[in-house]
Amino acid sequence: RSRSADRPRLPAPAGLLGEPDPEEAVSDDSSRHGGRVRGFPHERGNWATHVYLPYTAQEEFLELLELLVSRARSYAPSLAAMEEFHLSLSQCVVLRYHWIEPFVRSLRQRLAAFHRFFCVADQVKVYTNQNKTRTFIGLEVSAGHFQLLELVSEVDGVLEEFDLPTFYKDPSFHISLAWCIGDLSGRLEGQCLRELQDIVDGFEDSAFLLRTQWEQIRCKSGNKYFSFPLR
Repeated sequence: RSRSADRPRLPAPAGLLGEPDPEEAVSDDSSRHGGRVRGFPHERGNWATHVYLPYTAQEEFLELLELLVSRARSYAPSLAAMEEFHLSLSQCVVLRYHWIEPFVRSLRQRLAAFHRFFCVADQVKVYTNQNKTRTFIGLEVSAGHFQLLELVSEVDGVLEEFDLPTFYKDPSFHISLAWCIGDLSGRLEGQCLRELQDIVDGFEDSAFLLRTQWEQIRCKSGNKYFSFPLR
């Protein structure tokens, strides 16, 4: 063994929120996560990062979701309901480990002045990801768009500091409800979409149910979560 191998490893710099996990399992086996394919290749030290507004589903929302997915499966049987819900404020980007702390600090500074606000997400839409490997059914925002654009502008400013891709130029803000592998938009648009919108419009108290007050923003980087409360 060399002398360098006998030396103790230096600790991570103070202030970093946890150490990089040397045992972090990396697998591109799509069968282990529903057939989904990575949007970018994994490299050790790269942390997939996403900024979003978390949505907590109430019992009535889950009842509506069950109705929508059940109807949509008559057109696309492979649809699966989402297990967690959010509204994205960024694309999924890659951060190096040593960027996480300054990235989060910059986000916190830029978002500190924002107040809580309401959105209404009640328009059923069909989406595909950029490379058409997945299809989603979501509820698009019909009120609150301006406030969301203001938030995205600040998040984009942080992304630009780190030379990372910003959000879409003309975003369709939405909460994803269900997904499937492949591009099945042709099956889900048209008649299916009209039937799903009828379910939403006719659901008891849907106007109240789909009006949401956002109270915090979150950033997920790898297995770490950071919260930014709105004032």
